[in-house]
Amino acid sequence: MCTSIVSNRNKTIVGWNLDILDMEYRITESDEGVYIEIKDPAEGWMPLFGANSRGDFVGMPTCWPHDERSNPSGSEENVIMLDIDLLTRRRTMEQVRTIAENGDVCSVPGVTFMSSLSDKEGNVLHIVPGQGYRYYEKPKYKVLTNFSPFKIDSEKHPWMGWDRYRTAEEILANSDDDFDVDDCFDILCKVSQEVCPTVVSMVFDVTEMTVYWCENRRFDQIHQHRFAGNI
Repeated sequence: MCTSIVSNRNKTIVGWNLDILDMEYRITESDEGVYIEIKDPAEGWMPLFGANSRGDFVGMPTCWPHDERSNPSGSEENVIMLDIDLLTRRRTMEQVRTIAENGDVCSVPGVTFMSSLSDKEGNVLHIVPGQGYRYYEKPKYKVLTNFSPFKIDSEKHPWMGWDRYRTAEEILANSDDDFDVDDCFDILCKVSQEVCPTVVSMVFDVTEMTVYWCENRRFDQIHQHRFAGNI
């Protein structure tokens, strides 16, 4: 259960709540990026979420309910690998978009992982493996939780996050042009979770190239990393 937010007003601000259960994570920061890594039993630590020094942001919500069309058939790229390649700057947003346009995107068997991607210009790319993609050129705002934007609320699931989506959507629709880091954290606080707990809340001020985050809903203990060359 996760929430992804992108706002383009006076600043480009990206927000992300990572909600996970029984998974080991860590936050790694460097001049290349600030990554939330998940420990995979086979692959080790994998940088799946976060921001890089080029201005890209990667979020990967799980889509509920699972759609079998996202399962690999043998020829597609893996959506997680696309996300990692963008986050670690091995691919550009435009290259990922081209792959999505060609339909060569899948998820891991049995789980539909979506992509919520943005770049330094505030453009947004949402990918739902097996269902399609949507590209938004610097939208005023976009929200993605744990349901498919192609299905909206036509399929119900306890973890789809429809309530979180409506909360974030309403606040963003009524926000002023001075929407900033604190405003984004306020939304992330309002949509944070306890049952499947919010372990990291991250905000990327793309305009200032500075990443802010807190862990375990401790919104009074914010860390920050400003990328080199933007001090």
